[in-house]
Amino acid sequence: DGQTVFESPATSEPIITSRNHTELMLNYLGANLTEGFSETPAGFVHRVSVNGDAKLTARDLNVPSDISSAAFFLVAGACLPGSEITLKNVGLNPTRRAVVDVLRSLGADIEVINESEVCNEIIGDLRVRGSEKLVPQRDNIVRGDVIANLIDEIPVLAVFGTQLDGGLEIRDAEELRVKESDRISTVVENLRRMGADVEEFPDGMRIRKSDLRGAVVDSFGDHRIAMAFAVAGLFADGETEINGAEWAAVSFPEFFTEIKAISK
Repeated sequence: DGQTVFESPATSEPIITSRNHTELMLNYLGANLTEGFSETPAGFVHRVSVNGDAKLTARDLNVPSDISSAAFFLVAGACLPGSEITLKNVGLNPTRRAVVDVLRSLGADIEVINESEVCNEIIGDLRVRGSEKLVPQRDNIVRGDVIANLIDEIPVLAVFGTQLDGGLEIRDAEELRVKESDRISTVVENLRRMGADVEEFPDGMRIRKSDLRGAVVDSFGDHRIAMAFAVAGLFADGETEINGAEWAAVSFPEFFTEIKAISK
């Protein structure tokens, strides 16, 4: 009974919209939720209110394919000339799809088709085609508000930077330091092992376009590092060996089976 209000900590700047899958699912099942942003004397807050007298109704749920997992195949497909890959029923929630928009703005040939709404979530198919040359349509820097909505995709985005005209700079990503590994240092170390020209910053890195060579790299016990460098191995000259590759199974048990299928 009654109403419960959840508030994010007050900040001096407008709050970046966070992932809202839970709110969408609860609304779909009949909960009465309201949310919004407001300014208080202490700063800006994000407020979500839940009324306790709602009656939830059991309904069929459709779980979209994960955009973070799709990102590895988007980068692989975009960077392999002559390739074409279609990823079905990918979740395109506006709080999660930033990696698609950023890759497109950096020259990746990605088309969104069959877009629809299912269980309050936007889904669609992603068709990616490989290009001989990746030419950005914007500055070669990713920073600011967009970082929060593609933080998990940055390791493979850094790999993409090695194939991009002008390279890529990633900033405002300090959160990467406290993931399953310190993803700034692990990405930089592995890229350097593969011959990439990389500069490390406290909040990110600058990756210059580089000819990658096969090398022994390490997952550092981090599933996204293992998968990102499997993708890097597709572009490298020679064989790439990933120590701790089995960590990919944390989020994608069939990853190496799938990546092998597109590498032929």
